[in-house]
Amino acid sequence: MSTVLTKDHIVAAVDALPIQGRIMLRLLLLRYLDVTPEDIEYMATDRPDPRFQSGGKPIIPYISQETLQGIANRVAHYRSLARQKRERLKLQVDCLERMLARSEALIELATTLLTTRFAMTPEAVTEVRTLSRTAVPKPVLRELDRKWDLNEISEEDYRKERIGLELQRLLRRVESDRKRLAQAKREFDAANTSPLQDHEIGQIWGIPAGSLSARKAKYLTQYLQGLQSRLGAAPSTLPANTPPVDLWQETLAVLSRSPVERSAATYDGLERTEGALIEKLTVFAAGAFPEELESRFWLSLIQDSRHQAEYGSKAVSLFALQRLLAILDDMDMSADALEADLLARVSPASKASPDAQAEASPAEPQLSEMGEHVLRSFMGESHPDLQGRR
Repeated sequence: MSTVLTKDHIVAAVDALPIQGRIMLRLLLLRYLDVTPEDIEYMATDRPDPRFQSGGKPIIPYISQETLQGIANRVAHYRSLARQKRERLKLQVDCLERMLARSEALIELATTLLTTRFAMTPEAVTEVRTLSRTAVPKPVLRELDRKWDLNEISEEDYRKERIGLELQRLLRRVESDRKRLAQAKREFDAANTSPLQDHEIGQIWGIPAGSLSARKAKYLTQYLQGLQSRLGAAPSTLPANTPPVDLWQETLAVLSRSPVERSAATYDGLERTEGALIEKLTVFAAGAFPEELESRFWLSLIQDSRHQAEYGSKAVSLFALQRLLAILDDMDMSADALEADLLARVSPASKASPDAQAEASPAEPQLSEMGEHVLRSFMGESHPDLQGRR
């Protein structure tokens, strides 16, 4: 059962702890709370000095700027990993929800067109929907295109057959997108309720695992006791016989409701060029991406790291998911726009008239600048062909 716990209670309980406790709780909740410069300075003085392995310590501890910067860099690294993972999963959820809404609207529109414009019976439409999982569209498409090229089928009959195939494709995509959305929501909930791991805190702070475990148990207890006292002093609307609540899980649940920060992502080379990536994202958002390549392209968008043999794993930028969400937000979801898009997708290719085909003549191929350079390299500057070309 939910309590009256708020983020202000959590921040106040953390600030009331000793400095070691404040650092421990801020590191555990690094996805939501920030580490201060004072905390970084204390961690630099508190960690064991590798120059004194026998147990002694210098009388006047000296903290170099490199030590402080190293701790700050590790804090920033793990904070960015934790927050970008949350942002990546939230972007996946938002993109999938918008794509599902568009696909479901297109399915409803295709069903309406089949029963009204193309005079298909409801039983036939139901059969088309039922066979969506087992349908093999490519042979049917090839046969339709052959009939259209040979003038064996009218344009309206072509659209009628083609819109049935499009309906089946949309149903398959909705089914796969629903599975992806359920998985993304599960991972998002798990990421929201996962504190920083002990080995990550140990790498930031630089203290032994035993000291880390003892401090974690000590200050978690102090934090929960302080939180309980604050909640006891605050007026509560819960009934008297309410069972006890796990305040640590409640802390994570309250913080997980905070807005997801948007980071400034840069293009990182996916699909080789930014223009090619934007073009593919636009086609993918419109639902016209090749069905056999959808899963592979989606996996390339949601992966959080890319393995590199020499330097290990490299974090993947959120640029692609951010652009996909922006494209989906800018798309026209009105009924007229969806109908125009659907009819354009199921219409046959236009045929050129015989007169136009006779007038069209193949253009003489032109050599590019690189081709000219290659010819000069092989044939020499004084070759008669090149002189005439000039």
